Amino acid sequence: MKTKTSRRDFLKVSAVGTLGAIILPSFINKTTAAPSAANVVADPKSFGIALQLYTIRDAMGIDPAGSLKKVSDIGYKYVELAGYAKGKFYGYEPTEFKKLVNGLGMEILSSHTQVEAQGITLDNAKKMAEDHAKLGVKYCLQPWIVEDARKTIASFQKMAADWNIVGKIMKDTGIQFGYHNHNFEFAKVEGKIPYFDVFMKELDKDLVTMELDLFWATKAGQNPVELFKKYPGRFQLFHMKDMYTKQDPFFTTVGVTDFAPVGAGLINFKEILASKKIAGMKYMVVEQDQSKDNKPFDAIQTSITNLITKILV
Repeated sequence: MKTKTSRRDFLKVSAVGTLGAIILPSFINKTTAAPSAANVVADPKSFGIALQLYTIRDAMGIDPAGSLKKVSDIGYKYVELAGYAKGKFYGYEPTEFKKLVNGLGMEILSSHTQVEAQGITLDNAKKMAEDHAKLGVKYCLQPWIVEDARKTIASFQKMAADWNIVGKIMKDTGIQFGYHNHNFEFAKVEGKIPYFDVFMKELDKDLVTMELDLFWATKAGQNPVELFKKYPGRFQLFHMKDMYTKQDPFFTTVGVTDFAPVGAGLINFKEILASKKIAGMKYMVVEQDQSKDNKPFDAIQTSITNLITKILV
């Protein structure tokens, strides 16, 4: 089995950073022929939880159909993709991949995407929008910024301007464009904090929503609830990702390994989700960049089990 790839290697985005519930059985009362209502666990799919397929990227690279079947059997209703290249998704034409996912009882919610290294053009942005429209996604998301593009405020401003253009192109095809953060956007650059002083100020809120990664925001010392209060309605997607250790704020993704299944770590998801209406949250997406024992399917099973039995109830 091939080794895990980092998000940096997996997502080769442009230098300007543009576009670049386990199925729990219904426990039967063995003394009667009918299920006991008190013991029946709801269908995990009814909770509408999504999985970011980057979590199982190695398996998706080997056997997309078999891997998606496992995801569906575990109980995820939606998937978020991380495998778009040359007009295809995990090697499938858009309509073929949509048919595969739908045939397994799931829907494609969103896609993490990128463009060629030369950066954005109207042509490649339109091509990406068209391909994703065929797929039927609700969201297309910029998931990463290469390190060279994080060094000046002017670079971040260029990204924001480009993303607004992409957002308009996407919106014209019925897709909401968005940005997925890490922790480095909260580090000071030339005396300013890009996430607040550029993205939240200069991105058109109607064209670019935020997919807040709760793990990375917390690592950067941010309180998600306070973010929601400061920028209500701007966070339509949450990346549900837990962590084993609490540290002082830091702003690099290099060497970070304490990713935990949702509900197995230190993040207070109940408190955060209590403010989901303020945030404008519409969907939750489980993601775990790495699993401690290299068993990502066990990890995503733990995450959805904790969500539907402890956090969302």
